[in-house]
Amino acid sequence: MKKISKKMKDIYSKIDKERNYNLDEAIDLIKNSPAAKFEETLDIAINLSLNAGKTDQSVRGVINLPHGTGKNIRIAVVAKDENASKARESGADIVGDTDFIKSIESGEINFDRLIATPDMMPQLAKIGQILGPKGLMPNPKLGTVTNDVSKAIKDAKKGQVQFKNDKSGIIHAGVGKLSFDKEKLRDNIKTFFEAILKNKPEGIKGSYVKRVSIASTMGIGIKLNVADLQKN
Repeated sequence: MKKISKKMKDIYSKIDKERNYNLDEAIDLIKNSPAAKFEETLDIAINLSLNAGKTDQSVRGVINLPHGTGKNIRIAVVAKDENASKARESGADIVGDTDFIKSIESGEINFDRLIATPDMMPQLAKIGQILGPKGLMPNPKLGTVTNDVSKAIKDAKKGQVQFKNDKSGIIHAGVGKLSFDKEKLRDNIKTFFEAILKNKPEGIKGSYVKRVSIASTMGIGIKLNVADLQKN
């Protein structure tokens, strides 16, 4: 059996696993727990009543958090000519077209988000089996297939978060750094949760959100009071 460190024992002792905490209490508990040696992220997990086997019961979208995520992401853009120039001017980390696509195909993936102009999508579609499983395939619904590459880059740099449920009907996302003020973390969590509620599939009857929990990168999950979260 794996030995639990003194730090983790201290964290466990402060949290009642059976209790559903209100948001302010949960954030306080996490922020007051022993800190890791690096800047931790505050993660949220939302368990939804979805039948993952039904195509009309998937939840996917994008949201701009009011205070960003605190994470510096590398943005790559697949574009040509004027759009390529705009991408460079707007701060894209990597800009390319055919040769760049070939480098991705050979396994060079050193970016966190990929944006493409519509005219480049037929070529990118050929490597969809590489990008898709990594969640990197550009998608019009997420604003990553667009001719307005400048806006897409700026939104991503500001702290735009993409979300999608996994096979278990759970959505995971980072909603800020633990070093953020409590108020900023609260705002980000509420904004993200509201986006999930707005994206409720029409085919869902009855309860939509089953459980919500938050945790720091190295901490343990703290369950939130869903009714209180929805009310606020």
